[in-house]
Amino acid sequence: MAEKILIVEDELSLQETLAYNLRKQGYEVEAVGDGPSALEAARRIKPELILLDIMLPGMDGFEVCRILRNEMSTPVLMLTARDDEIDRVVGLEVGADDYLTKPFSMRELIARVKAMLRRVRIIREEVSASQVDVPDKLIHEFGNLKIDIGRREIRIDGVLINLKPKEYELLFHLAKHKNQVLSRDQILESVWGWDYVGDSRTVDVHVRWIREKVEKDPANPQRIITVRGAGYRFEG
Repeated sequence: MAEKILIVEDELSLQETLAYNLRKQGYEVEAVGDGPSALEAARRIKPELILLDIMLPGMDGFEVCRILRNEMSTPVLMLTARDDEIDRVVGLEVGADDYLTKPFSMRELIARVKAMLRRVRIIREEVSASQVDVPDKLIHEFGNLKIDIGRREIRIDGVLINLKPKEYELLFHLAKHKNQVLSRDQILESVWGWDYVGDSRTVDVHVRWIREKVEKDPANPQRIITVRGAGYRFEG
């Protein structure tokens, strides 16, 4: 079955170009041009990926992303016409998984799409394998921190911790390699994909956000340790 992609873009010519090229790649595509329609379509078709423009009529992309992130874990690739770091940071803050600045080449966009969908498939396969082969390993506990990979949930002392999808993936990846030092490049390749074009600061930012949610004292972390000049180590 073809993977479903939702395009949210109010510029009709770009919307049609995106839809045409993604359909050529074999994806099932639905396209809308405003914020409220984006929410309706996402809830209805439950896409594997959402391409989301920031500047939209009715409701901007930031608000759309914020609402959807509370309802589903679908990866979101934000499209912005402004090469503004504030836009990128805000986009990540509200739950976007990646961003692309206009104008962009169709080759780059398709590479990003393939990388993000590949990550979705890998996660599903990991969960499926866990359910079939080692059902007792669906839940991993590290002291008072519990990772439920079946439900994609993190709890501390039984309290649900609200992590963005990429924060969850990063924390789970670190936890799978407990007590091992992972370099930023290793983390980028494993969590974001080998063809991710961002830099290692992306890892640092996400680690900081995770620490704010899972560490008693984020300034003096006990779970995710920085190994100077090397990367990060998860100690549980």
